[in-house]
Amino acid sequence: MTIGCLAPRTGDRVAELEDAGADALWVGGHVASPNGSAEAMVWLARLSAQARRAVIGSAVLLLPLYQPAIVAKQLADLDVATDGRIALGIGVGGEYPVEFEACQVPLAGRGGRTDEAIGLVRELWSAQPVTWPGPLFPMAGVRVQPAPCQPGGPPVIVAGRQPAAMRRAALLGDGWMPYLFSPERYARSVATVRAEADAAGRSLDEFIWAAYVPFVIDDDVSRARRRAAEFLGGTYRQDFAAMIDRVAVTGTPAQVARRLADYIEAGARHLALMPATREGEHDMLLQVLTDIAPQLRAGGPRPAAGAAPSSTGTGAAR
Repeated sequence: MTIGCLAPRTGDRVAELEDAGADALWVGGHVASPNGSAEAMVWLARLSAQARRAVIGSAVLLLPLYQPAIVAKQLADLDVATDGRIALGIGVGGEYPVEFEACQVPLAGRGGRTDEAIGLVRELWSAQPVTWPGPLFPMAGVRVQPAPCQPGGPPVIVAGRQPAAMRRAALLGDGWMPYLFSPERYARSVATVRAEADAAGRSLDEFIWAAYVPFVIDDDVSRARRRAAEFLGGTYRQDFAAMIDRVAVTGTPAQVARRLADYIEAGARHLALMPATREGEHDMLLQVLTDIAPQLRAGGPRPAAGAAPSSTGTGAAR
């Protein structure tokens, strides 16, 4: 069981989270979101110079907005620079259509664009000449060097919420990391990913089962729920009040610990935790890493029968 969290913007706080026991640090980002978000690859590069031990990864990179050769080169270089501590979380995006317009990428067909990009990025990570038929990214004899430090390249962890994303994870990914899922929905997604992989004859023995979970710790339970709903509502431009208990973990430290344990029971082997608040978020991360994470690692409730993934890896990188 491993515990990661959203990375802070400053190096001294990165060190604090690593010292507190963060196994992984995750960055997200957009090109043209209304929230003024950082761009994921730039933030990941900055984090590579700040983190000393933790796996660092994107949660997520909107892969259809990028040329696969650029992604392959940047991730290979970062993997070498960090001695193999990179994980590539990818998603198809779409919540902000203006980003696709800004990048001159059609919103329609972004799933197929992502699927082809995953395969091409993996080929380019071989550091051998690559000839790729397309249809979207045809090339001949292209060689991207050096190869990543990790054999085969960083793990590609597929994020999303829909059946298409689950299928993508099962057939093309090295892991699954949904967001805004309850533990119950997470368990159903595990079953779906497994069924898709079984139907294709694909083994998931080394698969990474992750869950990206917004949370707020507050002894005032009503205030905790309200803070999370306001934060997520501002991010996604919709009312989260009625659904907050399904998409976020809120409450006292004991309540948060119990609900996070539910994700483990549902099959998660890596938790990527994001404070769903702008007030005291760093202290909240330190609290969950120092007080709650040890309980989860030390053997909280075991996964329910039939839901446990078979992977015994780190949950964040191979």
